[in-house]
Amino acid sequence: MDAPPDQATSSVVDEEIAHFNALAGEWWNPKGPMAPLHAMNPLRTDWVKQHAAPLPAGRTPTLLDIGCGAGLASERYARIGFETLGVDASADGIAAARHHLATHPLQPGSAQLSYHNGNAEDLVKAGETFDVVSALEIIEHVRDPQAFLQLLATLTRPGGYVAVSTLNRTLRSFLVAKLGAEYVMRFLEPGTHDWKKFIRPQELDRMARRSGLRLKTLSGFSFHPPHWVESRDTSINYIAMFVRD
Repeated sequence: MDAPPDQATSSVVDEEIAHFNALAGEWWNPKGPMAPLHAMNPLRTDWVKQHAAPLPAGRTPTLLDIGCGAGLASERYARIGFETLGVDASADGIAAARHHLATHPLQPGSAQLSYHNGNAEDLVKAGETFDVVSALEIIEHVRDPQAFLQLLATLTRPGGYVAVSTLNRTLRSFLVAKLGAEYVMRFLEPGTHDWKKFIRPQELDRMARRSGLRLKTLSGFSFHPPHWVESRDTSINYIAMFVRD
C-alpha cells in the first residue's frame, strides 16, 4: 500500500488536494467537471510525444506523469508507447485511476502503466529518473513553482525532456479561463484555479533555466469548438518542452 505523501512539500497544497479528492469520482466522466481535460488530452499527449525527440533507441522510453489525477493522460501515454508511471498526492484520484485501468484494460501493444500515491519528493528520495517528465496543468496548483521545477529537473535523465502545460496570467485568461470557465459557462468547478498563480511563459522559462532546463519549444492551445488545436496564441493555455542538458 502506498504511504500517504508528506503534505509540507513544494509540490503539495492541502487545499488543492482536498479539492481534487472531491472530484475523483467524476474524472472519467467526459461530460462532467473534467470535460475540458478530456477534450484537451489527445492534443497535449500527442504534442509531448512529438517534441520529446529523439528518445533512446532499443528500449521503451519511460515517462513520469506527475499530478496525474485519475490517469487521463497516463493511460494515453501508455497507449502511444511510453512506459508510464502516474503519480498524484490525491489518494482518491489514484484509486480512481487504478479502478479505471482495472475495468478498462489497455489494448494489446500498449506500454506498461502503473500508479503511485505520493509526490515528486518521494521519487527524488528514491533516486528515480525518467526519459520524459510530464506535468500537465499542475504547476499552477503547487506550493512553490520554482522548487517544483527543480524537482522535475532532478527526476529527468540527462538529455531527457520536461513537458509543462499551464495557464498564462493575462487579463484574457482571467476573463475566459477563470470567470468564464468557472462561473459563467460552468465548464470547471468554481475554485478550480487561482488566477494569481497562473504563470507567464517568460516566468516559466526563467524558473526552468534556474533549474538547469533549456526551452526547446513552446506552443499555445486554443479552443475552437468542439476541438482544441495547437496555435501561436499563448494568452490562455500553453505548453512548453524543456531539455535537461
